[in-house]
Amino acid sequence: MRKLPVYILLIVLSVIMLYPLLWLVGASFKTNEEIFSSIWFIPESFDFDAYRKGWETVTPYNMGHYFLNTFKIIVPKTVFAVVSSVLVAYGFARFDFPLKKLFFSLMIGSMIMPKIVTVIPEYLMWNSVGNGALLDTYLPLTLPSLFACEGMFVYILVQFFKGVPKEFDEASRIDGCDAVKTLVYILVPCIRPAVISIAVFTFLWTMNDFLTPLIMVPSVENYPLSLALRLSVDSTGQGYEQNKIIAMSVIGLIPSITVFALAQKKFVKGITAGGLSS
Repeated sequence: MRKLPVYILLIVLSVIMLYPLLWLVGASFKTNEEIFSSIWFIPESFDFDAYRKGWETVTPYNMGHYFLNTFKIIVPKTVFAVVSSVLVAYGFARFDFPLKKLFFSLMIGSMIMPKIVTVIPEYLMWNSVGNGALLDTYLPLTLPSLFACEGMFVYILVQFFKGVPKEFDEASRIDGCDAVKTLVYILVPCIRPAVISIAVFTFLWTMNDFLTPLIMVPSVENYPLSLALRLSVDSTGQGYEQNKIIAMSVIGLIPSITVFALAQKKFVKGITAGGLSS
């Protein structure tokens, strides 16, 4: 009974934080008039017409096409980001090489640089390759991840690597493992929570990215989901059907929520396993 006020407070705060999401789902079944006339999330009647119209879009392609485009970007970018970040962090954490401190400082400095500062130089660089032949493809969106371009990911992994005793490396060498096998079979399982976190962050950030695809991918056929949702809004921002956009936004949230829920469970298991093994 002493904890009852705490539980009540937590329930109230949870409802407050979840209400925008509940309203979003409920508004997808409302008419445009009802969306602006009531803040209650439960609609007067459930109308699935917004999902049908929103899925068809105003272009020759439906939302399934744009979902596929999105995953053509997300899957390779996530794989590239995880692999490259792990390799770079492994080098910083376990090896000594000339100018190591300088390179690590430069990487830390890149973390404070806003992403928008690099968008235009990136566009000019890709536009100069083959007279812009690589633009309107997904290569400008995925290839940079091969070079561990997110300094924050490398920094997080370096801290996790430093938390793993170096005796593990020495024991693996005695068993005949080289540096690559030590990384793959010994160290990566130990830092699994960090690796999963990087994959989740990359997935969510890529799913929500609007500016970079807008600059690098000019054709509607190759748009990802974030740009396809913008097509439902006219140039003046008036007269469009809000329930269609909300309905497609709800569908667009499903992959992110699913991945986050699954990864969160694995993240907790990884923390527990790491605590027991230590």
